[in-house]
Amino acid sequence: MAQVTAQQVKELRERTQAGMTDCKNALVEAEGDMDKAVEIILKKGLAKSAKRASAAATEGDIRTFVSPDGRWGVMVEINIQTDFASRNEKFVEFVNNVLEIAKKAKVGDDLNQAEYVAGKTVMQVRDELIAQIGEKIEVRRFVRLELQSPAGRIHTYRHMNGKVGVLLETATDSDRTSGHEAFMKFIDDTSMQAAAMSPLYVHRGEVPEADLAKQKEIYEAQLREENKPEKAWPKIIEGKVNKWYTEICLVDQDSVIENGKSVDQIRAEAAKTSEGEIKLVRFARWQLGEGIQKRVDDFAEEARKMAGG
Repeated sequence: MAQVTAQQVKELRERTQAGMTDCKNALVEAEGDMDKAVEIILKKGLAKSAKRASAAATEGDIRTFVSPDGRWGVMVEINIQTDFASRNEKFVEFVNNVLEIAKKAKVGDDLNQAEYVAGKTVMQVRDELIAQIGEKIEVRRFVRLELQSPAGRIHTYRHMNGKVGVLLETATDSDRTSGHEAFMKFIDDTSMQAAAMSPLYVHRGEVPEADLAKQKEIYEAQLREENKPEKAWPKIIEGKVNKWYTEICLVDQDSVIENGKSVDQIRAEAAKTSEGEIKLVRFARWQLGEGIQKRVDDFAEEARKMAGG
């Protein structure tokens, strides 16, 4: 049996973040072969990580990047279980590297299957990282926006250190307009607007008919409860629908930057100042962990388990 030194245990621990006993046992099993010991640690860690598969990973980071010419941009969301672990150096490095991979990816690509390093996919490296950090990690989603018009820009905004991310696509009539100071201010302000006010659509024409019909049903039920005369319903419902549009449609929203103006009014002013045409085309707005059911532990029950009760 190979003699295992304290220095070897220290090196293996630094490479894997595993406990000292686990490191020593792995080195003994590997007969002092460091690379083999690393493999043993990872395999044992991966086995444990399978138990974490049902855990909710709602923390992490949303990262964005836009090309210098503004013609394309990407956004990725990578989740981990706790905010504390999201600041782990290895996790941060993983996020940085996945963003670099995303820059080269095409629309619709699965980043998990992309090559991370020679011979290993993003998913394989992620699984190894789960074993080292001890928390579930998920490369959850990826989007790439490419400019569809001859002129315009993709713009990005990250809020609260990656808790919210926005990618915005705009179109203009010329490069001169898209290079104008008024245009640049407008797209920066509008990206912040999308982050702050959570619109679902750019304009009314994008709202599905089924959603509109459902909303009208809700308003009719409310009016029935209020005993409003039916002949007044159409006018009241029209007003309620218009108010609803100002909540869910970006161009109809009240600006958070300039009081008393809608986003579309500010767009028109920016277009006039830049002596061109400006159009909001599409956007992606993500909030970290949205849609993921986070388990709420029963603290008293957990305390009883720890106490052996």
